[in-house]
Amino acid sequence: MKHLSISLAAAVLLLACQNPGSPLPRAQASAEMDAAFASYLQAVADSSVEMHSIMVLQHGKVLEEKQFAPDTAHIMNSVSKTFTSAAVGFAISEGLLSLEDKIVDLFPESVPENPSDTLQRITIRHLLTMNSGHAKDPTYAARKGDGDWIRTFMEWPVKYEPGTCYCYNSLGTYLLSAAVQKVTGYKIVDYLEPRLWKPLGIEKPFWQESPAGINTGGWGLFIHTEDMARMGLCILNGGRFCGKQVIPAEWVKEMGANQVPSVGAGLNENQMKEILEAHPDIPAFLPETSDWVQGYGYQMWRCRHNAFRADGANGQYIIILPDQDAVIAATAHVSDMQKELNLIWDYILPAL
Repeated sequence: MKHLSISLAAAVLLLACQNPGSPLPRAQASAEMDAAFASYLQAVADSSVEMHSIMVLQHGKVLEEKQFAPDTAHIMNSVSKTFTSAAVGFAISEGLLSLEDKIVDLFPESVPENPSDTLQRITIRHLLTMNSGHAKDPTYAARKGDGDWIRTFMEWPVKYEPGTCYCYNSLGTYLLSAAVQKVTGYKIVDYLEPRLWKPLGIEKPFWQESPAGINTGGWGLFIHTEDMARMGLCILNGGRFCGKQVIPAEWVKEMGANQVPSVGAGLNENQMKEILEAHPDIPAFLPETSDWVQGYGYQMWRCRHNAFRADGANGQYIIILPDQDAVIAATAHVSDMQKELNLIWDYILPAL
């Protein structure tokens, strides 16, 4: 019977790889995992965490899943950034961009008169790592402005030397999307069609655009939970999916690496240091209790437990757990995103 189950699982996996749009293979979870997942669901029910979906995968197969809301394409918020990073990686691998390309050279028509020296030194690498030198994210100002988001970015004060101060910057990711569109001639949602969506079996999704007709990059992507899981498996396996190299392996490694120190959105690195000097015991800033101060890669966050994640506002996650060969995809509508993660760490992680 055991050999039959293994053969059936192998057949399902083969079918999924032959037809990338087929459902991901499912596997029978252990009794320990079933019990842990049941405890997790009860903890969610007892909490204020409004989950919409969760899917737990290990060794390439779905072990547990739960839809708390209809299975529709869900807003990804900043999980979108990880897909934008993949687009940048493809453009670099094709020789169309480089990490050291300067934004003033990519968008000379948007550079203000007498640009600051710091603005002129911002590169693609700085945008990827949220180290553009800004003290505050200019996204809100851009969305409330005249529609020229690139110009808003260029005119925003660059207070710090690029590469020296982390500051979460969604408009910087928009510039990455704009850069890919400029050098390829395609919006990133179209550019990714043959390179990512089709190889992963993801139906071409909807991605919001700016008034200039550029995909927003840092937000605005809508996909299903299982699509999130497919991306997670690809990243977990070094860019491979169903035996094929989809995303360049070296790029995937850099996406999830600890490139720079991080701090939660709303503060920059220097502000956090000042606060810690006066209040050294704030839980949100302590490495042992916070998943927002573990470091940042190329549009992905490091986590505790040697994990890393794509992370979107209100509780959208693609969590990569290399030590457990596991992926967890989740959607939600929460205000306390750390609480959502803690439920996963407390109940699901020990059973993997």
